Amino acid sequence: MASDTSQEQPGKITGRCYCGARVLQADQGPEAVAYCHCMDCRRLCGAPVAAFAAFATDRIAFTPALDEGFSTTPGITRWFCRTCGSPLAATYAYLPGQIYVPLGLLDQAADLPPRLHAHADARLTWLHIHDDMPRIEGSSRDQLKAAHRT
Repeated sequence: MASDTSQEQPGKITGRCYCGARVLQADQGPEAVAYCHCMDCRRLCGAPVAAFAAFATDRIAFTPALDEGFSTTPGITRWFCRTCGSPLAATYAYLPGQIYVPLGLLDQAADLPPRLHAHADARLTWLHIHDDMPRIEGSSRDQLKAAHRT
């Protein structure tokens, strides 16, 4: 089932970590916004489900700039605020040209609804989100890759 992951939002996106030591700015809306139910993302965000916005890497800037990042899995790099520990971003080798930012960091989060559920098969059984969005069993990499504006 194909899904429309593209977003139609205002142009400028801003955000920050919890303490404000890191800020971000994108000159256009995200390419995709999705929920992720996988255990890695739940642990990363400390929540029963994570929500991320995908931006083209050349359309978003962090101040101060992101450093070398942290990786426990080959091909996946994650960044955290060194002051407050907030998750800032992640890149995935299998999704080139995109960087994923936790939706909760964004000032415009209320205007950026997710368009699909990734790893729906890993959903916590007691969590019930009632919507009609596509629920992808496993990775949604194909849908997210298709959303990338090259």
